[in-house]
Amino acid sequence: MRTTRIHVDLELQPGAEVLLPAAASTHLLRVLRLRPGAVLTLFNGRGGEHAAELITADKAGARVRVGAASAIERESPLHLRLLQGVARGERMDFIVQKATELGVQRIVPLSCEFSVVRLDEAALRRRVEHWRSVAVAACEQCGRNRLPEVDSVTAIEAACTEGGDELKLLLLPQAPASLAPLVTGVRRATLLVGPEGGLSGREQLLAQRNGFQACRLGPRILRTETAPLAALAALQALAGDLCA
Repeated sequence: MRTTRIHVDLELQPGAEVLLPAAASTHLLRVLRLRPGAVLTLFNGRGGEHAAELITADKAGARVRVGAASAIERESPLHLRLLQGVARGERMDFIVQKATELGVQRIVPLSCEFSVVRLDEAALRRRVEHWRSVAVAACEQCGRNRLPEVDSVTAIEAACTEGGDELKLLLLPQAPASLAPLVTGVRRATLLVGPEGGLSGREQLLAQRNGFQACRLGPRILRTETAPLAALAALQALAGDLCA
């Protein structure tokens, strides 16, 4: 039987009793209908996980006793950073969720010339916090014990100038080169994907001047929510742990 995993942003010590946050308590008690004695797994996103037991379930919430620690990790040996043009609504949620499941260590939402999403600063901050909660839930589901970073929305000009000597890939349907031959022996990679409207000519040139190599994923044009996930899966299969 699959054990329920819960993220708590606390230092976890064996023997300690922890009152879970309201959202986690509601999920355990009202959705899963767990009762005292139920076995859980807790992780704080900074590595490793702990066995735990639900000891009380009342109006105050779910209180658990922290058990033994395990140093188990499920991180890929391939360090991946995703620069993703902000997509509309559930499309961006889907990208964040699946990129987390596919082992990305950092997600940088991009503001691009052809971005469809245009929000004020307060709305953008709320959206970023929502994406971070999506990443947490994805870690709970897929078994990761380290949370990926989800940056604030960043201008593409700033994002493209970051990074060192890692492989930098720019997905373009019309690119002459395929992704696979570029990946041999790679341990770190950055992937750049445009929003629904794609990247402008200026943005493509900017990326290439900063070391990004244009590549394609087969003969078909993929949507903004499909392209990064297909590329990430390919990268993990070629140089990571997807087929290990």
